[in-house]
Amino acid sequence: MPPSRPLRLRRLALALALALPLLAGTAPEPAPAPALSVDAGHILGPISPDIYGMNFADEALAAAVRLPVRRNGGNAASRYNWRVDTSNTGSDWYFENIAADNADPSRLPDDSSADRFVGQDRRTGTRSLLTLPMLGYVAKRRLESHPFDCGFKVSAYGAQQAVDPWDPDCGNGLAAGGGAITGNAPADTSVAFAPADAADWIGHLKAAFGDAASGGVAYLDFDNEPMLWNSTHRDVHPTATSYDELVARTLTYGAAVKAADPGIATLGPATWGWCAWFHSAVDGCTAGQDQAAHDGLDFTAWYLARMRDYETTHGQRLLDYLDLHYYPQAPGVALSTAGNGAVQALRLRATRSLWDPTYTDESWIGQPVRLLPRMRQWVADHYPGTRLAMTEYNFGGLEHINGALTQADVLGIFGREGLDLATLWSPPSIGQPGAFAFRIYRDYDGAGHGFGETALAAASADQEVVALYAARRTADRALTVVAINKSAAARTATVSLTGFSPAGPAAVYRYDATDLAAIRRVDDQAVTAAGWTSPLPASSITLYVVPAAGGGIAPWLPLLLP
Repeated sequence: MPPSRPLRLRRLALALALALPLLAGTAPEPAPAPALSVDAGHILGPISPDIYGMNFADEALAAAVRLPVRRNGGNAASRYNWRVDTSNTGSDWYFENIAADNADPSRLPDDSSADRFVGQDRRTGTRSLLTLPMLGYVAKRRLESHPFDCGFKVSAYGAQQAVDPWDPDCGNGLAAGGGAITGNAPADTSVAFAPADAADWIGHLKAAFGDAASGGVAYLDFDNEPMLWNSTHRDVHPTATSYDELVARTLTYGAAVKAADPGIATLGPATWGWCAWFHSAVDGCTAGQDQAAHDGLDFTAWYLARMRDYETTHGQRLLDYLDLHYYPQAPGVALSTAGNGAVQALRLRATRSLWDPTYTDESWIGQPVRLLPRMRQWVADHYPGTRLAMTEYNFGGLEHINGALTQADVLGIFGREGLDLATLWSPPSIGQPGAFAFRIYRDYDGAGHGFGETALAAASADQEVVALYAARRTADRALTVVAINKSAAARTATVSLTGFSPAGPAAVYRYDATDLAAIRRVDDQAVTAAGWTSPLPASSITLYVVPAAGGGIAPWLPLLLP
């Protein structure tokens, strides 16, 4: 028999009375964030806008993030023939000559894919960075469809371990019976590309877009990952690249480029990663005979010293940027989706390899990478005045909030550590979380406002939990601060502030899993001259824009900018 109505009501009231205290306690107080501080009086230096670059970003993404620089690079760029708008895929895809997608090939070379690349950049206000082929060969001709020219035709060199399923006469260069095929003819796919040809290409670009000083192509990379030529492009460059070969090629092609357009900024050696920073392809990944023959110097050090010697002798700088590529070697991080919780935590830690001398890399490297301080030291020791670039890097997970947190951390590190140029390899799509990491710094409100241009001292007692970056904006002297809560728990952040007089509350912008499709304007944050306290949601990026008392442009800021 069911209880009477009065009894049921009494039971409901009792249940509610018991539940209310529990409901009030279901949202525990967030744990405190590590100690955070901003010293606006401690200027670290200018933040180059070019650290926010990408490779091959499409036009919509470039416009959305106000992309400052865009690179046309990668393995195929090493054998790009601008005259026929065709490149060779190398070992990435059966050593085939693939024509660029050009709607009207009859207009070549005046409407090549490289020209259209630069054309897009001009529409979005982006500086172009092209790759100069330097290994000596480029694709010989343009064929619009299969069968393509390829480095190891089965009909010429016999059965192979794999063939192109759409072009079964093109093999992978590995004999069916085992071992790499040797003795093939470079002329099967390629024609010579000498320094004079490089000068001709620069001349064409100048005619089409003006010289670098007049808004034409701004940057040129000295080829791409040359210590891998004997594997990626072994059909035309089967021998391992040595110290001497790469330096000699850089000097001859570099002199031709600078004679054709002295204002174009050059980058090199664009080596692929850890082993190639220290060793030539002749030595592999250990100190060997090639290094011993060059005073025992790391390859990068030797390269810089020879560029310095050229300038001393000839009075002309051929190398403007030291360019090294970096893909974290920890398993599951670079060029990967977010992965499981352990991989995501590893990805967030891996950013320490960019700067932290106490962080032992969690990969086969097994020692501190400290890439940016290492680059600065190489330059200081062997060629002062050379700027720093990283034209390929990727920490993965860009489709996920974990990748957005990591990318935002990377961009903050780049600005704090004084990197001059960086272009993300394999950029996100316009709607992916990774794109919003760029928007936080470049266009957080959709009105063109971004992070400041002068880096200021900002510190976190535990950067693995909350990372903090600060900068002063030139136009309005606003203090901009990015706080990245890397932890899966909400935090209460207390930020101590010195050296800055706020004119009012901070505008606050946030990106987190609450809405992966937008950066949200949330409630303003009260700020005093001593700082502020505010919540940081779990796995979030928060930008504070603190107005400066007095407004206007500080008279000393322009002096700090390049």
